[in-house]
Amino acid sequence: MTENGFLQITLYLACLLILAKPLGVYMAYIYVNGPLFLRRWLLPIESALYRFSGVDPDQDMSWKDYAVALLCFNVLGGGVVFLLQVLQADLPMNPQELANVSLDSAFNTAISFLTNTNWQAYSGEMTMSYLTQMVGLSVQNFLSAATGMAVLVALVRGFQRSHVGGIGNFWVDLTRGVLYILLPLSFLLAIVLAGQGVVQTFQPYQTITVLESTNADLLAKRSTVSSNPLSDSKTTQSLAVGPVASQIAIKQLGTNGGGYFNANSAHPFENPTPLSNFLEMLAILLIPAALCHTFGTMVGDPRQGWAILAAMTLIWVSLLFVTVQSEQAGNPGLTAIGIDQHSGINHSGGNMEGKETRFGIVNSALWATATTAASNGSVNSMHDSFTPLGGLVTMCLIQLGEVVFGGVGSGLYGMLIFALVGVFVAGLMIGRTPEYLGKKIEAFEIKMVSVVILVPAILILGGTALAVMVEAGRSAVANPGAHGFSEILYAFSSAVGNNGSAFAGLSANTPFYNYLLAAMMLIGRFGIIIPVLAISGSLAAKKSVPTTVGTLPTDTPLFVFLLIGTVLIVGALTFVPALALGPIVEYLTMHGIE
Repeated sequence: MTENGFLQITLYLACLLILAKPLGVYMAYIYVNGPLFLRRWLLPIESALYRFSGVDPDQDMSWKDYAVALLCFNVLGGGVVFLLQVLQADLPMNPQELANVSLDSAFNTAISFLTNTNWQAYSGEMTMSYLTQMVGLSVQNFLSAATGMAVLVALVRGFQRSHVGGIGNFWVDLTRGVLYILLPLSFLLAIVLAGQGVVQTFQPYQTITVLESTNADLLAKRSTVSSNPLSDSKTTQSLAVGPVASQIAIKQLGTNGGGYFNANSAHPFENPTPLSNFLEMLAILLIPAALCHTFGTMVGDPRQGWAILAAMTLIWVSLLFVTVQSEQAGNPGLTAIGIDQHSGINHSGGNMEGKETRFGIVNSALWATATTAASNGSVNSMHDSFTPLGGLVTMCLIQLGEVVFGGVGSGLYGMLIFALVGVFVAGLMIGRTPEYLGKKIEAFEIKMVSVVILVPAILILGGTALAVMVEAGRSAVANPGAHGFSEILYAFSSAVGNNGSAFAGLSANTPFYNYLLAAMMLIGRFGIIIPVLAISGSLAAKKSVPTTVGTLPTDTPLFVFLLIGTVLIVGALTFVPALALGPIVEYLTMHGIE
């Protein structure tokens, strides 16, 4: 790695860790109803929302009531997104007169955005009207992110409380997450991105005169889509525009990841400058990192938050350097035939296939590992074109459970589940009932933990197996062999992990994949949330036990490494056999090892 590349990574980490603590403490004050200057401005709006919706903000919900409210609200939101898509041809704010979305694609997209996945098997600029993008997709970006944060806060209250039946109020947690956290941050980021050149307009697509004429016959052969932004004229081109900056801000901050354009954040209208690239990457991990400090503040021991953040950061940085090194090493097959992959300004080239030259390898690898560590899924390069090891890292980060930072809220409550596994294993070693943050971890909690760990594994491996067994699954693969298997495995990992990125090369916009992946996204999201809420309810009903000499300290370097080991061992035991059929075989083949 060059000095410049090392400097870029160091600057990114420094900004992330510096900003995480004040934001984390601020969010803790929001959820515990602490005094904040912003509350004086927004409290009337919050109160009005409760009166309008008939919510009693003082009502304390049991975990079952909390789960029912959460599920009903999310189903309603998904229904609105579905209807907007299938009726968009007859709705306003559709200057390009785009047709209604097909039922299978609309269903997939509705499930995708209500689960914070934002898997997109369609081209946004050719499929979605301005109204659908803004009222459907962007609004759901806020609500799905706030839902994940609400579940986390409910789990933290389980550790805080003693001998109570309630874990908070879902409607209050949801409202505060949107009103005090996501909206202000998104507004600020959207203003900055618009200043950098990210498009924000309601004007129709712009027709311009090209500097060099094009061959209309060739364009017609390349696309059978009548709404192709490249017109049939030899001298003009249609530029897709729209309300982009507002959607990009929340897609990154809420770890949603859905791109306004098909090229996602590789598109110059979504990500035009080095500064916009840096800010969008920073936004991906900012709230997940800050929530670690929120957790520490809420449980009254900031060291607990630091320990979780340290475990996340160590795993992520290690895998980031593996990715950068692998991509900079390039393809040995090309080297063998005399192609120099390391020419350039600083002789720092390598595998540039599928990467923007304006970003280079380090920024592409940094984005790829950040977006797959978080359940974000946005991309500024093509993961399908990464080297086998680079692609392996992105896939593994998702398969680890989206707990290395992870989605807003969902990453941290997933990591806390692994913390419970860690203290349980440590308790077995010394023959003592395990404890975490003053609560005994007993049979019910371990059963729910087992569900949280097993559900994603069963869905990813079972879904992949089904897809490679049936013709409808195999026929969508563009690359036969190990790489094609990786594309399918990545798709199911991304759907179940609510990530949303794709390896590409897989033609997933078919009824088979649209319906199957939608089911995976739905179960992968709520099949985790419900047992997490059940754990919270069980912990809140228990008494807090005092710390003794036999209590395992959970704020020490020893526990950090125990937690890291737990995450890696569970991930390896679950997915290494499947990975051996995909990226590992491809790596060995690329290096001539048979």
